[in-house]
Amino acid sequence: MASPDVLARAITLRQEIERHNYAYYVLDQPTIPDAEYDRLFRELQALEADHPELLTPDSPTQRVGGKPLDGFAPVRHAAPMLSIRTETDTEASGALAFDARVRRELGLDESDPPIEYAAELKFDGLAINLRYEHGVLVQAATRGDGETGEDVTRNIRTVHAIPLRLNSESPPAVLEVRGEVFMRRDDFERYNERQRAVGKPTLVNPRNGAAGSLRQLDPRLAAQRPLSFFAYGLGEVRGWAQPVSHSATLDALAALGAPVCAERIIGSGAAALIAFHDDIAARRDSLPFDIDGVVYKVNRYEQQRELGFLTREPRWAVAHKYPAQEQLTTLLGIDIQVGRTGALTPVARLAPVFVGGVTVTNATLHNQDEIDRKDVRVGDTVIVRRAGDVIPEVVAVVAEKRPNPAPPRFNLLETYPVCPECGSHVVRLEGESAARCTGGLYCPAQRKQALLHFAGRRAMDIEGLGDKLVDQLVERGLVHTPADVYGLTLETLSGLERMAGKSAANLLAAIETSKATTLARFIFALGIRNVGETTAKDLARHFGSLDRLVAATETDLLAVCDVGPIVAQSIMQFFGEPHNLEVVAKLRAAGVHWPESTGLQQSAGILAGKTLVLTGSLPTLTRDAAKEKIEAAGGKVAGSVSKKTDYVVAGEEAGSKLAKARELGVPILDETGLLALLVSNNDAEQHTLDF
Repeated sequence: MASPDVLARAITLRQEIERHNYAYYVLDQPTIPDAEYDRLFRELQALEADHPELLTPDSPTQRVGGKPLDGFAPVRHAAPMLSIRTETDTEASGALAFDARVRRELGLDESDPPIEYAAELKFDGLAINLRYEHGVLVQAATRGDGETGEDVTRNIRTVHAIPLRLNSESPPAVLEVRGEVFMRRDDFERYNERQRAVGKPTLVNPRNGAAGSLRQLDPRLAAQRPLSFFAYGLGEVRGWAQPVSHSATLDALAALGAPVCAERIIGSGAAALIAFHDDIAARRDSLPFDIDGVVYKVNRYEQQRELGFLTREPRWAVAHKYPAQEQLTTLLGIDIQVGRTGALTPVARLAPVFVGGVTVTNATLHNQDEIDRKDVRVGDTVIVRRAGDVIPEVVAVVAEKRPNPAPPRFNLLETYPVCPECGSHVVRLEGESAARCTGGLYCPAQRKQALLHFAGRRAMDIEGLGDKLVDQLVERGLVHTPADVYGLTLETLSGLERMAGKSAANLLAAIETSKATTLARFIFALGIRNVGETTAKDLARHFGSLDRLVAATETDLLAVCDVGPIVAQSIMQFFGEPHNLEVVAKLRAAGVHWPESTGLQQSAGILAGKTLVLTGSLPTLTRDAAKEKIEAAGGKVAGSVSKKTDYVVAGEEAGSKLAKARELGVPILDETGLLALLVSNNDAEQHTLDF
């Protein structure tokens, strides 16, 4: 039986793969590189192979992936459009492994003749099923999830390369032609030039251009996109004497008028596959369209039938992918981008280079550690790769082409001691790879993130101040720091999109209500790095006032429960930044206030040193309210019961935590007992109950 950890990992992988399937197949917005998706898929396959009991009918390994869009009628495929296995080994061993596997499954030994294979290109477009009845195109559907696709017939009819009628005097009763819709590189460039000339949006790359064109609800818009098509297989066939091999079928389709790519061969054994793979790799950049690999298929259908299928893929075919495309260029400089969380990311400014289907002028260098590891210097000749055909990155330096004398090493903290966006200090904490701006409340790059965090439910709890409104406030220059929120007026808010008078009035009321808060909430709302909700409560309880926290030394901070050196550094750096103190002062001047106390430095609290666990629903107190009362009295609320637990507070529908408390002999309280305990801790046993 699989362990709980293995089961949890399998569930996580399924959810993540399905999420990426939806982004890639349905939205045409891939979220991760293909190589990372393949790695996740192989990991799930391996788990299910090692633990067959984990295999479920809804696992992504049992289907192709993706769902049809609501905007198009669903089409049930007469024959499933299955995907094929992928070989990621970029060397000859990929072809050798496939050939060895085929021979083994056919029961052949060294004395038997080599297998006859068909080898062709793996196009980077969108898979389509074209259904011809008596020679006339009647329907076109996308792959979808392999079983059900989307009806895109009207848009397919605008693709001139696809025949509306087959070239035959006696066409088959039914012939489903399967292939790839794609956009040629020259068509892609010409289309983007026209778009730029009239100030309209351009396409990101040919693949997204092809997929997006077929998903236009208006076929007139699809007709404006120059698309091409290559056939590579069949779906349902009725009333046609199908040839005996895959290559002969492609020849027959070409004779019927279906476009078939000329870049294909018939060859014997692994040697022919290796030669084809190497030949195409050498000519890949000069091809008129994008490909991401080659495909090997057992040519004769008789052997294909003998090999059969796995649930998701045929045993007689494999896709042999190429590595991400790489090119050489010159590193002209290193710029810095400040992210929403304050992280400073070094970006390589490059001499323009065409790689992965687009012209690249910038590429990520990730962080200082990566720059040091690769020894990247301005003026170097570097290898640029579009990782997963999405994110350009500098892979390595060509050391022998380095200028003489060698350029100096790049040091981010020396070059950018202060944030280029706001002038606040830049620091790099121990154990972190990223350098960060300390001007969290002031930095323009962090403005939206800081405002959303400040207004969050567990922070200042300003209901109605969400993403879209924050976007408008920041982009129109109405709010620069959280303090500016308290200066908003009804007139200003009413002038924003989707903000009628009532909505504006409700938001102003929420802003006014938020002025009365707690010290813990205010500390958390400031967004100090490494200071979460629990740590904010510990700081508020320990110091009792904001002024004492601001003036705290590292020694003072380390005396707080669960505060270590890194958290202490983060707090001191935040309050050591004049910009942040200025915003805090403006917030207090705007009327934001909270009750203060002497703190645990002077008053330990009635539950100091005690650990309580909450379980079930209490009659009048919410879980958060009970937690706040316990913490205000100096106690700590834990999530699980152990021998170190002092009390378990149990309400209705208490579960396993209550059973664990009984097992360990931990005192159990109801809500009345908790409230009594908060008044007097002289005799805790008198509040315990026998459940």
